[in-house]
Amino acid sequence: MNRFQKLRTKSVFKWVSLNFSENLLKSSKAPFLGAGSFRICPNPRFYGRKTSAESENFQNSVETSIIDFENVGHISRTTRAQAQAALLEYLHCTRSLQFMDAENMSKNSPFFLEKILGKVKNEAEIGKSITRFLRYHPINEFEPFFESLGLTPSEFTNLLPRNLMFLCDDQVLLENYYILCNYGIARNKIGKIYKEAPEVFRYDSGVLRLKLQAYLELGLSQSTMIKAIASSPYLLIGDANMDFVKAMEKLKSVGIESNWIEKHLSEGNYYDWSQMVGLLCLFSKMGFNGEQLGELIRQHPGILLECSGNLAHSLVGLLLKFGFTTNEIYIFFLQFPPIEFGKFYRNFRHCYLFLIEIELEVEEIGRIVRSHTVLLGSCALKRVNSLLANLNIGKKRLCGIIKDNPQELKKWVLGSRVGPLPNLGEDLRSQLQKTKFLSDLGYVENTKEIEKARKLFRGKGMELQERFDFLMKAGLDRKDVSEMIKVAPQILNQSTDVIEMKIDYLIHALGYPISSLVTFPSYLSYTTERVELRMSMYNWLKDQGVAEPNLALSTIIACSDNYFIDRYVNRHPKGAEIWEKLKQKIYSN
Repeated sequence: MNRFQKLRTKSVFKWVSLNFSENLLKSSKAPFLGAGSFRICPNPRFYGRKTSAESENFQNSVETSIIDFENVGHISRTTRAQAQAALLEYLHCTRSLQFMDAENMSKNSPFFLEKILGKVKNEAEIGKSITRFLRYHPINEFEPFFESLGLTPSEFTNLLPRNLMFLCDDQVLLENYYILCNYGIARNKIGKIYKEAPEVFRYDSGVLRLKLQAYLELGLSQSTMIKAIASSPYLLIGDANMDFVKAMEKLKSVGIESNWIEKHLSEGNYYDWSQMVGLLCLFSKMGFNGEQLGELIRQHPGILLECSGNLAHSLVGLLLKFGFTTNEIYIFFLQFPPIEFGKFYRNFRHCYLFLIEIELEVEEIGRIVRSHTVLLGSCALKRVNSLLANLNIGKKRLCGIIKDNPQELKKWVLGSRVGPLPNLGEDLRSQLQKTKFLSDLGYVENTKEIEKARKLFRGKGMELQERFDFLMKAGLDRKDVSEMIKVAPQILNQSTDVIEMKIDYLIHALGYPISSLVTFPSYLSYTTERVELRMSMYNWLKDQGVAEPNLALSTIIACSDNYFIDRYVNRHPKGAEIWEKLKQKIYSN
C-alpha cells in the first residue's frame, strides 16, 4: 500500500468514527456516559478536562487498580505490551468503550489476555495478529471487565450475565459501577463488591448515590466509607447499616475518631460490625469507662479488629473457663502487654494445647494459666515432638520442669537453640533396664545390632518388659514371643491395653487361636478397623463364592488396599459398592 492509499484509508476511518460518534450522541438510546471521558475519542491520550473531586477520584481508581501480571504465564514484556495495546485499541476504537475502561481492562486482565494469545500464532507481529483475530471474533467483554475489577476467572464465571456479550448492553451495571468509581473506590476492589453484594449493581438510577450520601449525612467521612465499603460490601445493601452506625458512634464516644478507623481498617478483611458492637458493650460491662476503653483500643486495635473482635471474645471465654473473675479479666486487659493482640491470642492458645499434648494435669494447666497468662501469650513455642527430641527427654520429665518453673517456657520458643538435657538417675536406670531387656532377647552389648534395636524399641525398659510378659500371660511361650519381637519389634511400642484389645478381637471376634500370632506377629501392628474391614469384606466375598476359603490371616490383612481391591474386591460386580459401605460403617463407628 503506497502513502496516498494509507492517507486515504486513514481519512475514511476518521470520517466513519466521527460520523458514528455524532449519530450516537444524537440517539435517545445513547448509553450512560461516566464522568471525565468520551465513548469515541480521536486522540487515545485525551482524558477530559474535568478537575472536580469526582473526576480526581475516578482517575485515582484507575491508577490504584493494579493487578499482578507476573502470576500469569511466562509472557515477555514486549509480547504483553503489544497484546495490551491491541486489546486497548479494539475495546476503545472498535467497541467504543471509554478510554479509561478500555485501558483498565487491557492492562488488568492477564488471564483473558493469555487466553487470546493462545489463539493467535504469528509471534513476530503479535499486535497485528490479535487485531486481526478480534476483528472477526467478538469477545465477551464481561470477562476482561470482571477480571480487571480484581476477580479471578473461577470467581466470575458464575457471575457472567446470560445472553449478553457487550458491556454497553447492561447500562444499569455500568451506571452503578461509575458511581463507585467516582466515589473513589479503586476498580480492583469493586470486584469484591460485585461478588459479595451483586444486588448493588442492579439499583435503579440514583439509588446507590443516595445510599452513599446517607452515610455522609450521618457524619462519616468519604475516605472512611471507601475503606468500610471495600471491606464490607454488605453495607450498601438495604438501608444504612445500623450496626455499623452504632459501632462508629460508640467508638466516637470513647474518643476514637473516624480517621483512626480509616487508618486501621484493611480492605482485604471482612468486618462483622454487630459483633464489634457486642464486644464494646462487653468491655463496658466489665467496668471500662470511656477513656480506658478508648486508650485500650488505640494501643491494641487488634482487640476490636482481629476477626471483628471474635478473638477477644474467645480469649475472655477461655479466661472465664480457667476461673478468672470479671474483675480479674478487666485488670488483665487494662495491663495488656505491648504485643500484637492476634499474635498474643495465637501464642496463648498454642501454649494451652502444648500443655495438653504433654499430658500435664488439668489442675496444673489451670494454675499456670492463672499465674502466667502474659507469659503464655508471649511465647511462640516449638512443637512438642521437636522439643522432646531436642531435649532428649520424655513428657513426664518435661511436665516436671514446667511445674517447677513455668518461666522455662521462654527457652523453648521458635528460633531458639535447644540442646539435650543431662541424664538424671531415672533416665540412666531406664537405659540400663532397656539394655538388660535387649540382652535377654539375645542382643550383644556394644554392637551395631543392639544400637539399632534401641531405636526400634520405643519406651522405657520396664514398659517393654511389661508388654513382653503380657504376651506370655496371653498364652504364648517365651521362645515364641522372642522370635515374634525380632520379626516385628514395633508390636512392643504399644501399650498393654492396646495389645490386649487386639488379641481379644483376634480370638473372640475372628475366631483365630492365639498361636496364629507366632506366624503373623505383625497382626498386632494393624488397627482394629483395618482388620475388621478386610475380614468383613473377605467373608462377604467367600459367601458369594468368589474368594478361596481358609486364606491365611496375613494374606488378607498385610497387603495394600489397592492390591486387596484389585485381587479380591473387584472379583464381584458389587464388590466395590460393598467395600465402600463397610468402610463407611466401620470407620464412622
